[in-house]
This record gives sequence, structure tokens and C-alpha cells, in this order.
Amino acid sequence: MSKIFKFAIPAAALAGGAFYYKSAIAVYPPVFQGDGQWIDLKLTNIKPVSHDTSIYTFAFPESNQTSGLITASAILTKYVTPKGSNVVRPYTPITDVNDKGKFELLVKTYENGKMSKHIKELNVNDTLAFKGPILKWKWTPNEFKEIGLIGGGTGITPLYQVIHEVLKNDSDRTKITLLYGSKSVEDTLLKSELDKLAAKHPDRFQVKYFVDSIGDSKDVTNVNEGFITKEVIEKNLPKPSDASHIFICGPPPMYKAISGVKVSPSDQGEVTGILGELGYNKAQVFKF
Repeated sequence: MSKIFKFAIPAAALAGGAFYYKSAIAVYPPVFQGDGQWIDLKLTNIKPVSHDTSIYTFAFPESNQTSGLITASAILTKYVTPKGSNVVRPYTPITDVNDKGKFELLVKTYENGKMSKHIKELNVNDTLAFKGPILKWKWTPNEFKEIGLIGGGTGITPLYQVIHEVLKNDSDRTKITLLYGSKSVEDTLLKSELDKLAAKHPDRFQVKYFVDSIGDSKDVTNVNEGFITKEVIEKNLPKPSDASHIFICGPPPMYKAISGVKVSPSDQGEVTGILGELGYNKAQVFKF
């Protein structure tokens, strides 16, 4: 009898230990802790989406880790030049903030863009340094009855993060209207993803595209030739109200014409331009 217990007890202990070990390795902290630490992540995939823009997938250290981002927030990227200078730029991931194991960055390569050119030169299995998160706007479900989004070029990324966050939550009944401007249909980023969301949630999300020139493009569904004008905004977006909000993200000329520019990351500046003319105030407009 003593021999039976002699071997039974260690076996039970071993089984319990195995269970504890499996449980322990199943939970990892989010990748980004907001502690200022740079983390090297490996590039695992590159998906071209236009002549100068691609989606870059970066893997987390562990496959079941989440990013630690909340909507809407960004991360910083960094690389060191051959001369030893740090190049740091912010980007907004386009993947769900709760996705595990990886995130995706939509990056347009600019002729004078040091970071975008560096990312374009990366190969699969190369690494890039990141830190964050940088909170831009903390989304609260049903905080507003309706929101209007105005985007230009790669400025679609934080707006897309908001759209995705709202529409994945069936209890969030916020209505969204997006006005998105690009140079051409081919330069209209994430159009396929946006069209699918609009088709799936027609009562909650509407999108209208604007391009400088349609040209010979074939995919012209819901595409308007011209700019996002005062008349367009007045006709399509919610009127100034505490029950609504306007979010804008795009190139400097868009800010200047439509909302006025930000003074600094901590100072939104006054609302001027088209939105100022239409009566929106600083409490009703957010500039990413």
C-alpha cells in the first residue's frame, strides 16, 4: 500500500504542475504597456494595395498577445540612421485592437519620407522598433448619436479604426458618415474594406468617396469627382450639436481648408475653415 501512495502522490503533483504550466503560458501581457519601452517586432508579410502603399504585418513576441491599444490610439516607430540619428514617426494600426499575435500598418511611401522609405526597404523577417500606445481619442460607445468623419489619403487609418470599433459592437448604435478624399480611385485606400462594412451595416454606416479625377477607373461605385466642399459637408454630415461629433484626419491642406490646423498634440486649436463657417466649435470637432 505504501508503494502505491509513494508513486501516486508525485504523479498527481506532476499532473497538477502540468495544468498550472499550461494555464500560466496561456496568458501574456499586452505588447505595449505605455511604459516608454521600445520593442522590436518582426515583419512577417507585405501586401501592396496601390502603386505607393502597402500593408505591413508585424508579429508580436507571443502568438496570443494583444497590442494593448485602445480605440483610437497610435504607436511610434523608430529606426537609427547610419549616422546615428533617430527617426521616429507615428502610425495607426488598422487591425482590431483585440487581435492577437500581430498588427497591420498601412504605409504610403513618400519621396521625402524617411520612415516610410525605410519601411518600404524592409524585407520579411526584418525588425522595426515600436512603442506606445499613444491615445488620441478614447471611444465610448453611444457617446454620440451620430458622427461625421472626414479623411484624406492615409488619414483614413484612425478613422477606419473608429469605424471598425463601432460597427463590431452591435450595442453601439452610433451612426457614421464618412467623406473620404483621394487623388484617384486607385489611391483610395481600404476602399474594399469600407465598401464591405457599408454593405453589411447600411443603417449605421455610409461612405462617400471624392477624387481629383476619375479618369479611366472602373471601380467608381459611389465615387464623386471633385473635392469635399462646404456644400458636401453641409448636406451629408450631422449638424453642430452636443449629440454629434466630427473627426478629421488628412494632409495639412485638408486641415487648413476644412477645420483649421492643430496647434500641438495637446492643443486642437480653434475650428476655422469650412467647419468654422458652418458653426462647429472646438468641442464638436476632433483633429487627429
